[in-house]
Amino acid sequence: MSPFVFLLVLVAAFLHASWNFLAKRAGNSKGFVWLFNVLSSIIYVPVLSYVLFAGHTSFSWVQVGFALGSSCLHLAYFLFLQRGYETGDLSLSYPLARGTGPLLSTLFAIAIFNERPAVGALVGIALLIVGIVFLVGNPLRIFAEGKRRAILYALLTGVFIAIYTLWDKEAVSTLHTSPLLMMEFPSIVMAVLLLPASLKHWGQVKETWRSQRLGVLGVAILSPLAYLIILFVLISNPVSQVAPLRESSVLIGTLMGTRLLAEKQGARRIVSAALILAGITLLAIS
Repeated sequence: MSPFVFLLVLVAAFLHASWNFLAKRAGNSKGFVWLFNVLSSIIYVPVLSYVLFAGHTSFSWVQVGFALGSSCLHLAYFLFLQRGYETGDLSLSYPLARGTGPLLSTLFAIAIFNERPAVGALVGIALLIVGIVFLVGNPLRIFAEGKRRAILYALLTGVFIAIYTLWDKEAVSTLHTSPLLMMEFPSIVMAVLLLPASLKHWGQVKETWRSQRLGVLGVAILSPLAYLIILFVLISNPVSQVAPLRESSVLIGTLMGTRLLAEKQGARRIVSAALILAGITLLAIS
C-alpha cells in the first residue's frame, strides 16, 4: 500500500467516525435520515450523472437491481443506527455495531460459502467476542442499567453492516458495478422511500432542520464520501490491507464519544474498542 493510499484510508476512517459523531448528536431527530439523504442526492447526483451519461461507464438492469437492494439494506442500517444513538452512547453503540458487522460477515461466509478460517482468523473472532463482551459489561446488569435497547439496536445495525458489505462486495467485484452508483443510488432511493413519513411529520422535520442543519449537512457530505473513498481504494488494493486500517474508525469514534461527549466508562470502552479493532485486523489479514 502506497503512502497516499494509506493516508486516504485513514482519512476515510476519520470521516466515518466524524459523521457518526454528528448523527449521535442529532439522536433520533424526526426526518434526520431523510434530510441528509436529500442533501446528499443534491450534492452528489451531478457527479454520478456525469460519470454515467458522459460515456465513462455503463450499467445493466442487474446492476441497478443490486443498487436498489443495497438501498434497502442501507435504509435499515441508518434507521437502526439512529435509534441506537437515541438510546445509547456513541462509545457503546459505534464500536459494538462496527465490531458485530465483521464478526457476522465472517460467520456468514463460513456458514453460507463453506469457508474455513485460518488460525489467525479464529483468534480474531475470539478477540472480537471478548471485546464486545467487555464493552457491553456484565450481562446480568444490562436490564438494570437501561442498556438493553441500545445494545439491541447496535447489534441490529451490525447485522445490516454484515449483509450490505457482502452484497456491495458482490456488486463492485463480480458485477463490476460503478462505486459511484453503489454510493449515490441508495441516497436517492432512501430520500424517496422516507418522503411519505417525512411529510406526515413535516413540522418536526422542519424543527430538525432548524436545530440540526449543520449536522444534516455534515452527514450528507461525509457519509457518502467516506464510503466512496473505500470503494475506489478497494479497486486496486487488497481487502486484507484496507479493512484493518479502515476500522481504526472504531477507536476514533470511541475516543470522540468519551472525550467530546464526556460519556462514562471511557477507559473500559477504549480498551474494548482496541480489542475489537485487533480482532477485525486479524480477521482481515488471515
